[in-house]
Amino acid sequence: MGKVIERAKITSLFEPTKSAEVEAVIDTGATMVVLPLDLVTKLGLRKIRDTKVRYANNRTEFKSVYGVVTLELKGRVGNFDVLGEVEGSQPLVGQTVLEELDLVVDPRTRTLVPNPKSPEMPVVEIL
Repeated sequence: MGKVIERAKITSLFEPTKSAEVEAVIDTGATMVVLPLDLVTKLGLRKIRDTKVRYANNRTEFKSVYGVVTLELKGRVGNFDVLGEVEGSQPLVGQTVLEELDLVVDPRTRTLVPNPKSPEMPVVEIL
């Protein structure tokens, strides 16, 4: 499918004056928001917990989770915890974020779009 990159606005939920716009990789194989530690520090995020992560090459590590950010993407907004990665790394948006914001990747155009079944606002499924 190729790499999908989208512009996202990330704001500290508890310090709304701290905000940044980033070019984020949209990764449907990843789970959550991943930000470089220099951005985590700039936003003044607080460590919440540690978690075990598995990389694409099956290597595992323990990483810190920080929170909370408000993420704006394609006109949709949600609050999320973020995983801290090494300074200078590429911001990344994973599948749980896409599901909550009801966004999908269009493989033909390599862009992120609102779910065609709910173009006006996210729909939450309760089954």
